[in-house]
Amino acid sequence: MTEPARILVVGGGCVGMYTALRLKRRLKRDEALVTVVDPEPYMTYQPFLPEAAAGSISPRHVVVPLRRVLRGCQVVVGEVTALDHAARSATVRTLATAEEGSPPVEIGYDELVLAPGSVSRTLPVPGLAEFGIGFKTVEEAIMLRNHVLEQLDIASSTRDPALRDAALTFVVVGGGYAGVEAIAELEDMARYALRYYHNVEPEDMKWVLVDAGERILPEVGEEMGGYAVRELRRRTIDVRLGTRLASCENRVAVLSDGSRLPTRTLVWTAGVKPHPVLAAMGLPLDGRGRLRCGADLRVEGTEHAWAAGDAAAVPDRTATTPGALCAPNAQHAVRQARTLADNLVAHLRGGRTEEYRHAHAGSVASLGLHKGVAQVYGKKIKGYPAWFMHRVYHLSRVPTFNRKARVIAEWSLAGLFKREIVSLGSLEHPRAEFELAAGADQLRDR
Repeated sequence: MTEPARILVVGGGCVGMYTALRLKRRLKRDEALVTVVDPEPYMTYQPFLPEAAAGSISPRHVVVPLRRVLRGCQVVVGEVTALDHAARSATVRTLATAEEGSPPVEIGYDELVLAPGSVSRTLPVPGLAEFGIGFKTVEEAIMLRNHVLEQLDIASSTRDPALRDAALTFVVVGGGYAGVEAIAELEDMARYALRYYHNVEPEDMKWVLVDAGERILPEVGEEMGGYAVRELRRRTIDVRLGTRLASCENRVAVLSDGSRLPTRTLVWTAGVKPHPVLAAMGLPLDGRGRLRCGADLRVEGTEHAWAAGDAAAVPDRTATTPGALCAPNAQHAVRQARTLADNLVAHLRGGRTEEYRHAHAGSVASLGLHKGVAQVYGKKIKGYPAWFMHRVYHLSRVPTFNRKARVIAEWSLAGLFKREIVSLGSLEHPRAEFELAAGADQLRDR
């Protein structure tokens, strides 16, 4: 009897989860053993992070537990640190090896699927590592919500005008989806929260969006991008185009146009880069650190290795420009996962693989509650219809019926009841109160 093929999926994000799910649906139990390795036991649906930060969606409904969705797969919570593809072996550091102080474990495989995703692309800006806040994980979204509300509390209670101004100044760097939707949703939330503060007015806040390009949201086209700028500025959000962050040392954001903005909140959303683990795998990479792939999603020049998503440079067969690559977005990631799984099944069964082809359908972006922009199949949409389309589209894409139902319920309740404006900043240091109490008891007993 033939042994089942061992398939190792590195990464449990959008590509990794959907690939593993489709493999389990298409392969018989005795055909393959699928193992998924990821540092987290869940997949984060990143398009919903701005709404999680604004409190429109509960953070736990933005994530999908891998063990529940991938029944029949082996889920390993850990990180691949090295790869010996010639020997078909991956070195994995798990939670247990860290606790035990033991060496990493070795996981063997016959077929390798690489989907580690991406990480925030940072620049050597002085002070960024010390004071910047990322916006790529659900933990960062929760932290940012608590932080913004905490700044309102500081501004309301201080008598120091400099501290008050810094607390009420919010700087977001990056004019892509993450930056625009984050600043729009958070400004909405903060403006609503201020109705419960007796001594802080919405006009006291300063929201600044900084982008090095000449327009924001390039995916929705020049006209809709211009509309987005006008809409944000109408809400007194200061949009600085063609501007870079030069420094943010000592909580002062210094911009390339010479502006100096004392601020306690600097959110960095200026792009992503492939996961650095790829550099340790010894596989062919392009100039941007992505895996070079063929149109069928095989890693170039490498047998039994496949890749897709943010970490893969996949040829765009629908583009008119020679050598064009697929954009690193969720629209391609979900569809590439389907093609990758189908090609891997065909490969295991001796069949023929197919090229990945998907013409870009369009883009949608939220500009806060009841506001948005979209360009879908060449049609330009703005305002409430675009916002509604944004919600419908992402609701259709969030995995599992369970999550869809919970998100719909939260949206419905949000329309009937008031926003929650409670800051739970103590979540970042949950043991602080107990440690203080324990320390006080020890001092008293001496």
